[in-house]
Amino acid sequence: MSYILISNDDGIHGEGLTPLVEAVSQVSDVKVVVPLENCSGASNKLTLDRPLSPKTLKNGYIAVPGTPTDCVYLSCQGMFDEEPAFVVSGINEGANLGDDVLYSGTVAAALEGRFLSKSAIAISLVGKTHYQTAAYVARYLLEHWGEFSLPQPCVLNVNVPDLPLEEIAGFKVTRLGRRRRAGKIEPHLNPRGSYGYWIAHAGEGVADEGTDFHAVQNNFVSLTPISIDMTHEAYLGKMDVLNTNLNHGLTEINKPK
Repeated sequence: MSYILISNDDGIHGEGLTPLVEAVSQVSDVKVVVPLENCSGASNKLTLDRPLSPKTLKNGYIAVPGTPTDCVYLSCQGMFDEEPAFVVSGINEGANLGDDVLYSGTVAAALEGRFLSKSAIAISLVGKTHYQTAAYVARYLLEHWGEFSLPQPCVLNVNVPDLPLEEIAGFKVTRLGRRRRAGKIEPHLNPRGSYGYWIAHAGEGVADEGTDFHAVQNNFVSLTPISIDMTHEAYLGKMDVLNTNLNHGLTEINKPK
């Protein structure tokens, strides 16, 4: 019987994990494979320098001493007798808007499902309180997934305002926005007298209309389709001239002296 794989980047103790499992379990059988520790900001890191030894907990969840990408990779590459039919990553504590997707372990777990030809959702709560709202949104999207007709490979990046369900204005399909540059790093002197640095908070989001930032600021759930293909399509049309110039220069270099 097929099942939905649930992972995250907040780890086995992530506050959004249990609400998500309870909601998704109303739609499908589930397996839970998550990092043993919090891996926020891990992006697509894959552990290659050591073997991974998953631990099955009393509640049936499986904790992996690795990254979110490791969790989905193991699950889809032979750790179970059957591969998942779908991957849901979350519920992340805090937004994954705009440039955040470059760093997010939540989005990375979903992208790994996409890479393994699985449909995938990354879901984040823009705050720390109303996880039940985000859990309901996840279940609702799964129940209506057939209406999306997303091209493969593609991931739906979902950001839910931190509000009671009755205050959610609806859904908006959005594009990724952008953040302004982050603040300066914060110097830190540890008790042994050595200096280090704290990474600063993310820069402010630019809430242009049509972006994920604009949607959540207006109490809408943001739905952003993400593809792994980062090719700058608009530049490709200029490549013929560049190729000609580069190849001409190479020909000149290789001419017999």
